[in-house]
Amino acid sequence: MADQFTPDTALRSVPLQADVGLRQYMLRVYNYMAGGLALTGLVAYFAASSGLYQSIARTPLFWIVLLAPLGLVLFLSFRIEKMSLGTAQLSFWVYAALVGLSLAGIFLVYTGASIARVFFITAGTFGAMSLYGYTTKRDLAQFGSFLFMGLIGIVIAGLVNIFIASTALQMTISVIGVIVFVGLTAWDTQRIRALYFQADGEVAAGKKAIMGALSLYLDFLNLFLMLLQLLGDRRR
Repeated sequence: MADQFTPDTALRSVPLQADVGLRQYMLRVYNYMAGGLALTGLVAYFAASSGLYQSIARTPLFWIVLLAPLGLVLFLSFRIEKMSLGTAQLSFWVYAALVGLSLAGIFLVYTGASIARVFFITAGTFGAMSLYGYTTKRDLAQFGSFLFMGLIGIVIAGLVNIFIASTALQMTISVIGVIVFVGLTAWDTQRIRALYFQADGEVAAGKKAIMGALSLYLDFLNLFLMLLQLLGDRRR
């Protein structure tokens, strides 16, 4: 399932009648992504409002909840080719639910109004950049390495800030993170579109749609969290 096509090559090599299939494929990707985000939000809200998150946060189980999504996304990324389509779909939904449980604390830290406001800002930004990535004729692959290095830098800086707890560093991470995930949204969308043009069976195409949705889900979620740290109103 490695991407051997550049977007320009893909566009030149496929007849116009493939447009309908491409739109259906991208709609499938976006539906998975939107469903995953909805599930994450519902689980997060329920866990915070019911007290489930607060009870878990006081126990060692919190670390399992925190690290489980990372383990599952790595498992899904490396093992999806050997999974059935049904198992891959189930893994995606379980992952989205676990992320929701791990992020329930944002409802305790930020006001509901600011969470909603930042969500709509994120949705507008994401939509605009994803549309750009889908429609542009410019090959965005040249920015991929730069964006990936920025992502690694954010992760490392975030780990360091766990120990030093610097507000200034956190603000810097959030600003850079917004730039990185805005760029990744466009790049991932173009990459997902190019992958469609590889000849695959229905099962392989379904798995590609899930992995594409996972990429865009992570772009949206991380962009939302970075913007929330910059624009969210904390509870008094």
